[in-house]
Amino acid sequence: MEEAKVVTLKPIEATPSTFKDYGQVIEASPDGDEFGLHDAQLDLSKGIPRFYIMNIENRPLKFSNITHHASVTQCLGSIGGHAWYLGVAQPSIVESNEIEDNARKKIVQSRCGHSYVPPAIDDVQVFKVSGSKFLKLNRGTWHAGPIFKEHAMDFYNLELSNTNVIDHTTHNFKKDDGVVFLIDD
Repeated sequence: MEEAKVVTLKPIEATPSTFKDYGQVIEASPDGDEFGLHDAQLDLSKGIPRFYIMNIENRPLKFSNITHHASVTQCLGSIGGHAWYLGVAQPSIVESNEIEDNARKKIVQSRCGHSYVPPAIDDVQVFKVSGSKFLKLNRGTWHAGPIFKEHAMDFYNLELSNTNVIDHTTHNFKKDDGVVFLIDD
């Protein structure tokens, strides 16, 4: 078996402007602020929301799998504001009426029922999330992580109660493209 090619990525600090193609960066706002565009624009309409704390161990600064959720937005943030990383690529879900328009692209049918174009190696970015903020991922945003330097970290996670059962599509870059991503920070 051929060894995977290592693609090294430099992280970009996640800010509202740098992360806008993938979702939102949510930062603290004054108590009493009215709801607005600075708040997470959520879509949790297809099920029961689940807000929980994930304890994650051993997530070194590399990845080869990337996942998306076609039916829901997702929010992630570290407890304590510790720095962490997220690999992302823009959503590539193909609606049924767009399949013929995308005939030149490889379209895959997810086991979850929707169609998508696999993310391209060159489209993967890595963001560093520092301080007390969290990320809201747009519906369908490809993501790998949370990834971090510490041995273990706790994260807030907001998704649907069954997201990881019925709405979890993964692309394996190592198997399908012969690539592993390494975060250089």
